Amino acid sequence: MSFKILRQSKKHRARLGVLTTRRGKIQTPFFMPIATKAAVKSLSTLDIEKLRPGIVLSNTYHLMIRPGEKLVKKAGGLHEFMKWDHSILTDSGGFQVFSLGHIRKIQEEGVTFNSHVDGKKFFVRPEDSIRIQLDLGSDIIMAFDECVALPAEKRYVEKSVELTTRWARRCKKYFDKSTLRQAQRDRSLLFGIVQGGLEKDLRIKSARDLQTIGFDGYAVGGLSVGESEQEMYKCLDYITNELPIDRPRYLMGVGRPENIINAVKRGVDMFDCVIPTREARHGRLYFFTGKGDLWTKPKSIYKTENIRLEKFKEDFKPINKNSIFPELRMYSMAYLRHLFVTEEPLAIRLATLNNLEFYLGLMEKIRNNI
Repeated sequence: MSFKILRQSKKHRARLGVLTTRRGKIQTPFFMPIATKAAVKSLSTLDIEKLRPGIVLSNTYHLMIRPGEKLVKKAGGLHEFMKWDHSILTDSGGFQVFSLGHIRKIQEEGVTFNSHVDGKKFFVRPEDSIRIQLDLGSDIIMAFDECVALPAEKRYVEKSVELTTRWARRCKKYFDKSTLRQAQRDRSLLFGIVQGGLEKDLRIKSARDLQTIGFDGYAVGGLSVGESEQEMYKCLDYITNELPIDRPRYLMGVGRPENIINAVKRGVDMFDCVIPTREARHGRLYFFTGKGDLWTKPKSIYKTENIRLEKFKEDFKPINKNSIFPELRMYSMAYLRHLFVTEEPLAIRLATLNNLEFYLGLMEKIRNNI
């Protein structure tokens, strides 16, 4: 088995575990820094090593567009290309294709779309998505799915769930055939993606149908795409109960600290989100308050600051006096504000280090609490 539960909370459904990939063990629940195009924006893999996430997420769609999976494979795979020795999960590209909207066409056989870079036309089948991810050398491969924007008519969601299941079956068949000669310890893991919008019956159907196919882990997709937080939590309340207890559960693209905490309480093990890196680029920093209860008042345990505000102009306190990064202990808030105001690139690097350290520190707090 690639997943082992070490401890189950007695207060809620949170669980502590270990996910083993061919590149090592990762304690769950965990958060994956986003290295969409084979890099976490503004950081090197040496920076990420210090944070010790054990895993990062890269994106199949973007790497297929540039530089192309053939070049990455020629370079020795994504790990060698970006000099990262630990695990990599690759999103199948389904969400990015969904976001293209007006420049893509979904058919039974696959998806036709135009590159957002140069308009070049691509046709990607579920089998192609798996092949590309295998060429990239991904350790956790995601099945190709259709992500539906919310709100959506139930009939459309129903058809989408049926298509996603058929695609998942094709992904599994191609994956099994492609990895047939590999020893179990050398094989990538393949995850299925539960869809169904906010329709309870369709979500449950999707989860059960995927289990008949059989995957190493199960992701919950199609959330945080327009619904409210309470609608998302309501979905998680029932869908995690439908997923196998001995497989990791991955909530895709979520979220803010309180979203992650509430999802962990509902039995989720894996997370990714652009928030810490994206908001860093806009000068929004995350800090622990040292107050509040993690489980009952998650919003009280942290605060955010807009470093561009005038109040930081003469704030000579360190950015983070307890950071593992000497830069964050050495430079002041006033200096960081100056860097943002004058548009110095160093500003984004420092803010990104701070926010990712916060998010990975949050996951450590969660694991310790469990």
